[in-house]
Amino acid sequence: MRAERQVLFWMGAALILVLLIGLLKEILLPFVAGMVIAYFLNPLAGMLERMGLLRLWASVLILLVAIIAFAAVLIFVVPLLATQAQQFAIALPDEVERLRGIVDTWARERLGPRYPALQSGLTQAMEGLSQNWAGIASWIASSLWDQSRTVVNFVSLILVTPLVVFYMLLDWDPMLEKINGWLPRVHAPAIRQLASEVNDAVSAFIRGQGTVCMILGAFYAAGLTAVGLKYGLLIGIMTGILTFIPFVGWALGIITATTLAVIQFWPDVVPVAMVAGVFLAGQAFDAGFLSPNIVGSKIGLHPVWLIFSLFVFSYLFGFVGVLVAVPVAAAIGVLMRFALKVYLTSPYYSGAPAVLAAGSGKPGGETSRI
Repeated sequence: MRAERQVLFWMGAALILVLLIGLLKEILLPFVAGMVIAYFLNPLAGMLERMGLLRLWASVLILLVAIIAFAAVLIFVVPLLATQAQQFAIALPDEVERLRGIVDTWARERLGPRYPALQSGLTQAMEGLSQNWAGIASWIASSLWDQSRTVVNFVSLILVTPLVVFYMLLDWDPMLEKINGWLPRVHAPAIRQLASEVNDAVSAFIRGQGTVCMILGAFYAAGLTAVGLKYGLLIGIMTGILTFIPFVGWALGIITATTLAVIQFWPDVVPVAMVAGVFLAGQAFDAGFLSPNIVGSKIGLHPVWLIFSLFVFSYLFGFVGVLVAVPVAAAIGVLMRFALKVYLTSPYYSGAPAVLAAGSGKPGGETSRI
C-alpha cells in the first residue's frame, strides 16, 4: 500500500471516530471518565501485581479504596462546598454593594475633583453586575443541567463508571497485547515508538498534572480557610481544579480571593496580603517543586495551544471534550512532531530522494506499557 493511501486511510478512520464521538457524546461521559480514572490508577495496579497480588484482586482493592475515598468526599467535602456555594450566591448582591462602597470611598479620597467622571461608569458597572447575578447563576446551572440532561445520566455516571474502571484495570495488559497484534507488521516498531511518546505526554498530564491539581487544591483550601476568608474552601478547591490550565486557574483564583478579602477585611490590609501570599506561595511551590518533579516537561504543549484545545473540544463535545481535550492535544502534538520529522526528511522538502528510518521500536512483540 502506498504511503498516500495509508495516510488517507488513517485520516478517514480518524474522521469517522470524531463523527462517532460527536453523535454519542451525550452517553459517553461515564465511559470516558472510567477510562481516564483507570489510566490514572493503572500504575498502582501494576505495582500491586508486582508485589504478588493477582490482577483481579489488585483491581478489586483499588476500586474499593477509590469508592471509599469518593464516598468520603461526598459525605464530608461536597456538603461544605454546596453550603458555601449557596451562601455565596445569596450574599453576592450585598458583597457587590459592599465592594462598590469600598471602591467609592477609595476613589473619592484619591481622585478628588476627578471622581464624578469615574462615579457614573462605576455605578453602571456595579448595578449591572448586581442585577444580572441571578441570570448568570441561572445560566451556569442550566449549562450544567444540559450536560447531564436528567438524574438518570447522573445515576449512570455513579453506577457505570466504577464498572468501566474495574474492567479496564483488569483487562489492561491483555488489551494492549491484542492491540499490538493488530498493528501493521511493517510499521509496528514506529507505531510502538509513537505510542510510547504519546503515553509519556498523556501520563504527564493525567497522572502528573492531576496529582498537582489535587495537591494545590488542598493547599489553597487549607491556606484560605486558615486565613479566615469566607468561601475559602470553595475558592481553594476550584482553583486547584482549574490549575490544569496554565496560569489561568491561578489568576482567576487570586483575583476572586483577593476581591473577596478586600470586601471582608478592608481597611485591614494584613489579611488581604495573607490571602495574596497564599496564592504566591502556591505558585512558587508549583513552579519550584511540584511541576518539575511530578509533571516534568513531557506534556510538550504550549499554553496557548492547550487553552485553544480546551475551547475547541468543549465546544464540540461538551463536558466529555473537557475531559479529553488536553490528553488528545498532547497526543496530536506528538503525531505532528513526527509528521514534521517525516516531512523534513522527505523529497517534498529537500527535492531529492530520502529515506526516513522508521524509528527504533521495542523488539519483537513487546508492547509499550501505556
